[in-house]
Amino acid sequence: MALYAYNRRDDGNLAQAETELMFSVGKTYDLYHYLLLLLLEIVDIAAEKIEQALQKKMPTAEDLNPNKQFIDNLVIAQLRNNRALDKYISSKKLTWVNNSHIPRLLFNKLIIWDTYIEYMQTSGHIYSTDKKLIINIISDLFANSDDLLANLEEQSIYWNDDIEYVTLMIEKTLKKFKADSDDNTKLMPLFKNEEDEEFVKILFRKAVLNSEKYSGLIDRNTTNWEIERIALMDILVMQLAITEILEFSEIPVKVTLNEYIEIAKYYCTSKSSTFVNGILDNIVKEIREKGFINKSGRGLVGETVDGKK
Repeated sequence: MALYAYNRRDDGNLAQAETELMFSVGKTYDLYHYLLLLLLEIVDIAAEKIEQALQKKMPTAEDLNPNKQFIDNLVIAQLRNNRALDKYISSKKLTWVNNSHIPRLLFNKLIIWDTYIEYMQTSGHIYSTDKKLIINIISDLFANSDDLLANLEEQSIYWNDDIEYVTLMIEKTLKKFKADSDDNTKLMPLFKNEEDEEFVKILFRKAVLNSEKYSGLIDRNTTNWEIERIALMDILVMQLAITEILEFSEIPVKVTLNEYIEIAKYYCTSKSSTFVNGILDNIVKEIREKGFINKSGRGLVGETVDGKK
């Protein structure tokens, strides 16, 4: 999407485009923490409901003996005490105060959700069961909430298509939590390492700087199609794939092809993945025959000694 935005710019300001790219990456990381905070907000609402019931003038037996299975969830307790989460939320001033209707809407959906009802009927706390519920809330309830999706899009243009990816990252994070994980348990970092961060910058920059050359490569390998007739997003996906194949020796060609075919399914038309797959196969054959592919280390997976597949 950053590459698409750059191609729609009139000034050709690559430095500004790179700044916007890294800003958008940071916003995705904000969303990662923001959804974890949303979990805690929903639990707070559940605790608030219990407290309100206890304050009734004539509380029922159920009011006096509330089911605290959810608010005492072991994973929720770990998240609430997690120092990294608290530090990030505080530093970025993330809050649901101005969008408080969302956690309440989700709470109302939660309490009639079969998965939640079944969980609340259990007694005591088994860590794996507690974790499973929280992961299900993230991957199912959050991911499929139209109210949440619409609200996130209103809050930030950078969150329009991030929730599927972010919920997956949260799921991966929580799966690493253990019963004995303490307050210092690390969350997922913004970048795995400096090399990971450089990958983002180099991929973007090289795709832009070699745009004309890669467009010519695409044009030569497109049967019965002039490049002007190919959708821009299809072209950009292929340019990024070519860039990754040529610039990153440690990434196997097959891994790159599979990744960008999936990206084409998500960002392009329904038929794009098949189209992109066919063109990229032809391009790989050409650049392999010309000796342009130079893989090393794990990037050699799928390559033969003479560089042919």
